[in-house]
Amino acid sequence: MSLLDSLKFDDRGLVTAVVQDDATGEVLMVAHMNREAVERTLETGRVTYWSRSRQELWVKGATSGQTQALCSMAVDCDGDALLLRVVQVGGACHEGYRTCFFRRVGPAGALEVVGERVFDPRAVYRK
Repeated sequence: MSLLDSLKFDDRGLVTAVVQDDATGEVLMVAHMNREAVERTLETGRVTYWSRSRQELWVKGATSGQTQALCSMAVDCDGDALLLRVVQVGGACHEGYRTCFFRRVGPAGALEVVGERVFDPRAVYRK
């Protein structure tokens, strides 16, 4: 059975993608992929996602230059999530951090920023 045939896309046609840095194992981000995004990623080696807010495909780094090159892809036991191991150039987070998980939950549930920005999102995402 092929990967695409084994995936269980949700009612919106999406699977969750957990993204890790291939060298360090650091979790960089969580995103969503539809069938076409998975196909394009496998064909090109450049990670492609489905934007739920914009309702369109997007290649990571096409606008920002903060690219992801696919090293490996694994599917979970239920077939409803993917694990992507990537080479991340720059930051994975649209807020300018290396990882989207740049905040830690501290005492009494307060959020504490523990990451450092690696790029200025205002300069990268000018509209």
